[in-house]
Amino acid sequence: MKKILQYLFDYKILSREQAKDVLINISRGEYNDYEITAFAAAYLMRSITVDELQGFCDALLELCVKVNFSEYELIDIVGTGGDGKNTFNISTLACFIVAGTGLKVAKHGNYGASTISGASNVMEQLGYKFSSDESKLKTELDKANICFLHAPLFHPALKTVAPMRKQFGLRTFFNMLGPLINPANPAFQLLGVYSLEMARLYNYVLQKTNRTYSIAFSLDGYDEISLTSDAKILSRKGELIATPEELGRIQVLPKDIFGGNTLKDAANMFKAIIKGNGSVAQNAVVLANAAVALHCTGKYKTYNETFDAAEESLQSGKAYQCLQELISLQ
Repeated sequence: MKKILQYLFDYKILSREQAKDVLINISRGEYNDYEITAFAAAYLMRSITVDELQGFCDALLELCVKVNFSEYELIDIVGTGGDGKNTFNISTLACFIVAGTGLKVAKHGNYGASTISGASNVMEQLGYKFSSDESKLKTELDKANICFLHAPLFHPALKTVAPMRKQFGLRTFFNMLGPLINPANPAFQLLGVYSLEMARLYNYVLQKTNRTYSIAFSLDGYDEISLTSDAKILSRKGELIATPEELGRIQVLPKDIFGGNTLKDAANMFKAIIKGNGSVAQNAVVLANAAVALHCTGKYKTYNETFDAAEESLQSGKAYQCLQELISLQ
């Protein structure tokens, strides 16, 4: 690792194969915590390259616990995290909205590293039991239209670095990997990122896959469609900028999407929103993210149709039924 660190500190970049080897060695416990922290810090001082990102992903996908969901056409909604905004669990709520429309959702997530409540935190608070058992996850997809893949169970390298990430309290390149290493290999995906540079990096990587995707970046730095500002959305079709009114029919304030101060706050907020008791602003943000995800599947003719479908899922209670069914299976 010392040679690798010196290489990086000399402003050199890793090849795809070198990046892969480093992550494999991290997962095997060959480096100590100080070395891993220094390695992560190097990428706070400069941008990650496409080859490095692909190499890191290659390693994690090669080492991950395998699941075969080929009989399903799956979708995932995920943010990189690390935007420092401490919003409520928008992406996870949007996943249940999408499940309520009848699509099958394989949500990939982890504990929050730089926020109060990550996807895994809130799912655990709601009573979900993490598992890598394929038959259990398929039962959840069949009966609830959604399953949750807790990243550390599938990616040993992520479990190895979890304490470092939590103590670090800053976004690291590990935040970038999560959206690209869902072991369920979803056909469709909405990714939220916190910078335009990262959005274009993901766009380059995902263009080399068979996945249909949209990448969303709020221009004021949120790693999701926040409706606090215009958002840039990238896909295979190109790039566009959309206003809050176009995406969610209203504009909201940052205070409207604050995620609370404790895990209990986050879970209570989640339950209120999914039961249909969220504020106008909270509902609009969740529906906008769900609508953009639905729109990327190509199953609706217009964006308004996808927004209406998302709204019907929430207001009819179908999204909440998916949550109830999922928790009943634990």
